[in-house]
Amino acid sequence: MQKKLQPLFWIELILSLASAAALAMTIVSPRWIETYLGFEPDGGDGSTEWGWAIGLSIATIILFALTGREWRKARPDIGI
Repeated sequence: MQKKLQPLFWIELILSLASAAALAMTIVSPRWIETYLGFEPDGGDGSTEWGWAIGLSIATIILFALTGREWRKARPDIGI
């Protein structure tokens, strides 16, 4: 019998996908902060973008790990 996925699973999944999307956007277009927010917090040297990329990488890994934990909790025990 399959257990129902808890709301926490869906929250973690949405946050992990959003974090992964922001990471991809930072890698593909590193100047998105300047483009969309209209200011240069690092004076144009790129350090803020590297900080975002590192932070988003860590957040994505942690969130996907938490999502995987919730997924495994919802799987039925095989009991071989």
